Amino acid sequence: MDGQRDEQHDDAEDRGDPVTGGEPSRPSRRRIGRPGGPVRRTGVILAVLMVALAGAVLGVLAGGRVDTDIGPFRANLTLSPAREGGTTIDVPPLGALLLDSHSGPTHLTVRLGALDQGRTEALLDDPASINRASQSAVEDVRSGVMRLGLRTLASAVLVTLILAGLIFRDVRRTAWAGGLALLVTAGSLGTAAATLRPQAIEEPRYEGLLVNAPAIVGDARRIANDYTKYAEQLQRIVGNVSQLYTTVSALPVLEPAPGTTRVLHVSDMHLNPTGWQLIRTVVEQFGIDVVIDTGDITDWGSEPEASFVGSISLLKKPYVFIRGNHDSGKTAAAVARQPNAIVLNNSTTTVAGLTIAGIGDPRFTPDKNTSPAGSGLTQEVANQVIGVGTQLAATVRSSPRPVNIALVHDPASAGPLAGTCPLVLAGHTHARQVSKLPQAPGQQPTALFVEGSTGGAGLRGLEGEKPTPLSMTVLYFDQQKMLQAYDDITVGGTGQAQVNLERHIVQNPSAGAPASVTPTPTR
Repeated sequence: MDGQRDEQHDDAEDRGDPVTGGEPSRPSRRRIGRPGGPVRRTGVILAVLMVALAGAVLGVLAGGRVDTDIGPFRANLTLSPAREGGTTIDVPPLGALLLDSHSGPTHLTVRLGALDQGRTEALLDDPASINRASQSAVEDVRSGVMRLGLRTLASAVLVTLILAGLIFRDVRRTAWAGGLALLVTAGSLGTAAATLRPQAIEEPRYEGLLVNAPAIVGDARRIANDYTKYAEQLQRIVGNVSQLYTTVSALPVLEPAPGTTRVLHVSDMHLNPTGWQLIRTVVEQFGIDVVIDTGDITDWGSEPEASFVGSISLLKKPYVFIRGNHDSGKTAAAVARQPNAIVLNNSTTTVAGLTIAGIGDPRFTPDKNTSPAGSGLTQEVANQVIGVGTQLAATVRSSPRPVNIALVHDPASAGPLAGTCPLVLAGHTHARQVSKLPQAPGQQPTALFVEGSTGGAGLRGLEGEKPTPLSMTVLYFDQQKMLQAYDDITVGGTGQAQVNLERHIVQNPSAGAPASVTPTPTR
């Protein structure tokens, strides 16, 4: 019996029986911990899951970005966690386009940087490369997004492994956390890819200055539907630039008198790089002495757009410029930095024997303080526009040398210049027109030449049923600096003639080009 009690006592000690008050042995501790095992395992699983999610989020924020080239642009692509999907195309400082492109907990941001000067010049040197660049842009975006996805996955897994290793100090739990992070990140990206909506590009929302861009906001769906047709015509336009050489050879030969000065009048480029190639072709083929630009070389006058004017220096000819209502002070400053450029603002200059006076447009369309009606001509705006014409007329009259050409952007500014000089050049309307200003008794006749759009109106050219043609004019001045002839050059449009040059001979230079008298707005 004593032996049995001793064995029971020993068993009680081994079990840690509370009755006996004995201390439990190590094996008995493991047996007591088993009822709490599922709770503990649940806690470990939750901890691993939380670390995996935290690591995935931190990894996406830290590594979910790549720099890539999209055509001539340098772009930054960024992925970020979000409750809803979608894409933001950021065009600083103009604003952003918001696209409902996909679902899922990832948001894509595409931030466009400045134009790369080297690639832009390469496009200008080879017109066919513009079409190739537009075709490769989609592939550029696809390649960039693929690299972004792979980089994001790698970053999410790496950050999670580091974080889990520091917290758990356990290989198995660290591996589980990394695997979960890979699964969560890949699932999010897969959801975005599976719910991709390409048609979202037709229905963007706008923020910033882009809200006020009529050429972009206008009818996005119609522009998208007509883009294929436009692209085909643009291809022909670009391809036919080279035909200028052969077309010019078939023109009736103008025998300019010795000392003839050739001036190329361009206007309203509106950021169209094709216009630069056309200008360079004409400058070389026609032996141009001076290029005159009557404004709207850009669309919004922003800092990124300023790089567009870098092609001026490639012309290697004097380039006389006045601001249009789409050009800012920064635009004018960027033009002035070109070694061959002259910016006029109620001032005069003498180039190649021609005395030229010019003044910038008083409006800046994106700024509603200076342009309350945009580019429209209300009575308030008319007073502004006519006012700068009056200022320039006073400058012309006080010039120590007779002014041969006066420059304004809006033809509505030309009225006060009647009788002050023989020729006024303007743009703004995107439609070529030659007329005479009303002439008072005893005044010299003043012709008004309004140029079309050398850039085909930029994006505005998409708003009509037919793309706006690219146009410019070559003016020939004799030794007395009187206009003796001019060539109207048009590239593009529809019909049989894709490249059209019309030569006009001025029979009586002292009387100016034959044209009807056109009244201009008054205060």
